[in-house]
Amino acid sequence: MFLLVSVFVASCTCDEHCVSSHGGLTDKEVSYRKQRQLLYYRDEFAWEKAILSDPFNLTADWVGSSVCDYTGRIRTVAGIDLNHGDIVGCLPEELGLLTDLALFHINSNRFCGTVPHKFIKLKLMLELDLSNNWFTGKFLEVILKLPLLKFLDLRFNEFEGTIPKELFDKDLEVIFINHNRFRFNLPDNFGNSHVSVIALANNKFHGCMPASLGNTTGLEEIILMNNGFRSCLPEQFGGLKILTVFYVSVNRLLGTLPEQIGGM
Repeated sequence: MFLLVSVFVASCTCDEHCVSSHGGLTDKEVSYRKQRQLLYYRDEFAWEKAILSDPFNLTADWVGSSVCDYTGRIRTVAGIDLNHGDIVGCLPEELGLLTDLALFHINSNRFCGTVPHKFIKLKLMLELDLSNNWFTGKFLEVILKLPLLKFLDLRFNEFEGTIPKELFDKDLEVIFINHNRFRFNLPDNFGNSHVSVIALANNKFHGCMPASLGNTTGLEEIILMNNGFRSCLPEQFGGLKILTVFYVSVNRLLGTLPEQIGGM
C-alpha cells in the first residue's frame, strides 16, 4: 500500500508541462509558469499566516517566490509532508489552489478546526493523512469527491457524527478512522469496499456486523475493537481467505463462532 509514494515522486518534476518541443520556453510557456507560481505563493503563502506555532521552524523558509525550495514542498507542489512537526495552526482555503497535490501528510501536529471545503479541487490526491491532530466536525464530505484517493487516515482526531455509506463504495486501499467520535451502524454496502486494511476502533459504532463484510476478499486486516457492536459473527466471514488480523475485542458479540471461520 505504501508503494503509492513512488507515484508521488514520479509526479514531482514540473518541467514537462512547461518546456516546448525544441527544449526552450516560449513566451506563452513562461507566462503559464508565472501564473502557476503566483497561485502557489499568493498572499505570501496563506498557510504560513494560519500557523500559530512552529517549534522546529519547518516553515521558516516559506518566504518569496521560490516555492520549490520551501521545507516540506516539492516541485509543482505535488506533495506536502510535515509529519511530526508539532505545528499549531489551521488549514486555509487557499490550499485548494494546489491542484497538483497527490500526497498530503500532516500527522502528529496540532492543527485544529475543520478541513477546507476547497480540498474538493484536489482531484489528483492519492494519500490524505490528517491523523493525530485536533480536527473537529463532521466527516469530510469532500473525501467522497476525490476520485483517485487510495489512502485515508483520519485517526486520533475529534471528528464526530455518521460516516456516509458512500465511503465504502470508493476504491480505497486503506481506511484509518479509529479513535474519533463517529457514531453509526455499519451499512449493508460495507462489503463493497476494496480495502486491504481498515481500522474503525475506539468509536461508537453499534448494531450488527453486516454479512457483506465477507465480500471484501482482499481484506488483510480489520480492527473493530472498543465499539458498541452487539452482534453475532456472520458465517460469511469465512470467505476472508487472506485475512491476517481480526481484532474485535471490547464489544458485545453474541452467539457461537461459526464453523466457516475455520476457512479464514
